Amino acid sequence: MRRLLTLILLAWAAVGSAYGHEVRPALLQVTERPGDHYDFLWKQPVMGTVAVHLVPHVSGGVLEQEPTSVVTEPDFQTIAWRNVDVGSQGLEGRTLEIEGLEATITDVLVTVTLLNGDSVQQILRPQSPSTTLHLHPTGMAVPAYLILGIEHILTGVDHLCFVFGLMLLVRDRLTLIKTITAFTVAHSITLAATALHVIAVRPAVIEALVAFSILFVAVEVVHLYRGRNGLTVRYPWVIAFTFGLLHGAAFAGALAEVGLPPHAIPLALLLFNVGVELGQLLFITAVLAVGWLLTRLPRGLPTWTRWVPPYAIGSFAAFWFFDRLSTALS
Repeated sequence: MRRLLTLILLAWAAVGSAYGHEVRPALLQVTERPGDHYDFLWKQPVMGTVAVHLVPHVSGGVLEQEPTSVVTEPDFQTIAWRNVDVGSQGLEGRTLEIEGLEATITDVLVTVTLLNGDSVQQILRPQSPSTTLHLHPTGMAVPAYLILGIEHILTGVDHLCFVFGLMLLVRDRLTLIKTITAFTVAHSITLAATALHVIAVRPAVIEALVAFSILFVAVEVVHLYRGRNGLTVRYPWVIAFTFGLLHGAAFAGALAEVGLPPHAIPLALLLFNVGVELGQLLFITAVLAVGWLLTRLPRGLPTWTRWVPPYAIGSFAAFWFFDRLSTALS
């Protein structure tokens, strides 16, 4: 049952690899200035020198002029248009479109801050790369961070592989609950600390270490199948907590770069973290539910298939590790 579920997950992982594992969100930050003028800040993720083709457009040719500045960093590229005159019409009712978004698995957080301090936020996704701008807040501005948290964990194939590996290693239900709880507590700590800039990390290094944690768990599964109880089997919550600290810093990479709304930092951070936890629980629940259904099948899988999950997960993890390590060292 678990072997078949892992094969399904690995097929998903292959799709994630084909997309270059770029699931970090992009940001379009719009700030209103007096006299129908606006500042636009576009921030999109890059991996080394490679950037996904994403270009923001606002109807009426608002962003078709030369940008004020372009800054490329190891993990993000930032493009700014300062003091743009949008005319007496303003931005209300204009169409915002992100060119190239439909060919990615990246979300775009759009945040508009008005002169009176109000803000409007929404998320553009590959299946809906355009929207009509409405600048009148209709409620709490930060629920977008809850959606970001859910989508980040559910599209983070590497994080889900780690959780799935823990599920393969820990067979006792109570021990599994304690292990997942330790993982949750750990990544909640570093998620908050990194997003609030209490600690500083290099996203490329953290992503490489996350891949290493998956490889470690895959090796532990192989040891278990060969009759040797590794560290994770003997001390599952300790290993989950230790690697959870790394995964939390990686989660924060998606949040820290797009920023937190100044007027609601605690709430936005809480909602993002809750979103991550909800997504993780949805994944675990789905695995257990499908697993229960598969136990009702009349015939089981051949015994050799038990070796497919750890070696396949380990192979993907090794590829991710060396790929990300080369980026971190470049």
